[in-house]
Amino acid sequence: MPSEVGITYRDYIQTYMKIQTKNGELIPLKMNSGQRRFYELFAQAYDEDKPFKIIILKARQIGFSTITEAVLTALTMTNYYRRALIVAHDSEATSNIFNMTKRYYDNLPMGLKPMVKYSNARELRFENPDPKADMNNKGLQSGVRVATAGQGGIGRSQTINYMHLSELAFWPEQDGQTVQDQLTGLLQTLPHTGFSMLVIESTANGYNYFKSLWDQAEAGENDYIPLFVPWFEMEEYRMPYKGEALSPEEKEIKTRFGLSYEQMMWRRYAIRNLCGNDINKFRQEYPSTPEEAFIMSGTPFFDVEKVRERLNVVEAPHYRGMFTEMGNFYESEEGYVKIWEKPVRDHVYTLSADTAGDGSDWFRAYVIDKASGRIVANYSAQTDEGLFVVQLYFLGYYYNMAMIAPETNFSTYPVMKLQEMGYPNLYVREQVDTYMKRTQRKFGFKTTSLTRPLILDNFAEIFKEQPEIITDAELLKEMLSFVKNDKGRPEAAPGSHDDCVMAAAIGYYVMPQSRQTLFTEVEEEESTDYMDFINYGGAEWS
Repeated sequence: MPSEVGITYRDYIQTYMKIQTKNGELIPLKMNSGQRRFYELFAQAYDEDKPFKIIILKARQIGFSTITEAVLTALTMTNYYRRALIVAHDSEATSNIFNMTKRYYDNLPMGLKPMVKYSNARELRFENPDPKADMNNKGLQSGVRVATAGQGGIGRSQTINYMHLSELAFWPEQDGQTVQDQLTGLLQTLPHTGFSMLVIESTANGYNYFKSLWDQAEAGENDYIPLFVPWFEMEEYRMPYKGEALSPEEKEIKTRFGLSYEQMMWRRYAIRNLCGNDINKFRQEYPSTPEEAFIMSGTPFFDVEKVRERLNVVEAPHYRGMFTEMGNFYESEEGYVKIWEKPVRDHVYTLSADTAGDGSDWFRAYVIDKASGRIVANYSAQTDEGLFVVQLYFLGYYYNMAMIAPETNFSTYPVMKLQEMGYPNLYVREQVDTYMKRTQRKFGFKTTSLTRPLILDNFAEIFKEQPEIITDAELLKEMLSFVKNDKGRPEAAPGSHDDCVMAAAIGYYVMPQSRQTLFTEVEEEESTDYMDFINYGGAEWS
């Protein structure tokens, strides 16, 4: 911590570090709402002496570079043997950020300024400029350095304690080095134990590597803390209201986010004057939600506005957990099964599944209620096929012995295993045997050049008519990034996935073939096995 007894980094920053306002004034840095959220997350990691890794999706002019440089510079100027690195997306941004860092140093009170050996366009080195004058005082031997993305070998030869990677979504690819390659090289320089700091921040720039990192952070698939700050958290984003009438869209936005008329007037001004009357540009530069920020390239396959509207109101699942090997469902925050609605007596259900394959390591499945068309449960995990099949087996039984329709393109194991386990209700397709000239009955769904457009068009039409039946936010997010490519083929945008879309599309396509099994076939055979299973497994009929 700063050397003065009792002072915190918050005090140090807001008391001694100066920023330049848009009017050219030099004033102390007073944190706004978004900056305070960032600082609290930093302080928690610092106090716990553990690595601080955060990815920030931001609106314009929130001030995250300002607070990041303040924290990073304060840490470097108050500790021995610390190295900080700032990497921006272009040379102008690099220069602007480093000037901010030097301003922090230049305007410190003389008694708080550490000795400086170098102060040039790329580096501040806090060391004794004349060690011969005082052999016992070498200074902090810490430093802050800046670099521009796309330059080879940044930071590879040293340990970096604090790192700020600015506007990652706009980093260029250069000399065969992708953004992922550059980031991978930089990450090797950070310590893995004790406190270190990695800040990745950017406005959105379509569907690229930054979006992939953000999606992974939101899903808990990496160790980055995802921080999103919408435009309306900025106090200054307000303009006078003089009784202007709001459009229906503006009224809906005002109500949904609890905004003031003054904020709505600023939004209207920004769309017209800052974004060229382009609503999509405004959403990217000044998003209200993370989903708004990412604008895809290509023609959307689904009705984007309906998807966004549904995302705004979709509810979290009511239950989450797993089935044990005995078929008992137990709730767990780490479970792969999510349930929105429990099974209803006499209802018929379809359980469709997209197995991992073709570059994807996700197993996805959806349970659809034939009566309402609603998605009532799903399975989503990066796991082996064995666990996937066991969960499908019990999930199918739980939902009234639902018809299970696994895709068989990349693996026939789920179908074979379900047959071996004696599951009685598998989807059957007809396939022509060209050698024997007869029709064969095959289990599971086969996605081909003929069936793929059929299932996708069917799904798009169903969603257009009944968007309320889609209950899974993860599926809706995939639908936002599902586009028609240059050849008109529907597919996931680069860097995105389509596992959820394909699993759901299969389910809605085969759903008409679902039939009631529980109270006809089972009772006709006078078997109590299934009801014993339901009672043991704890299913409750609504």
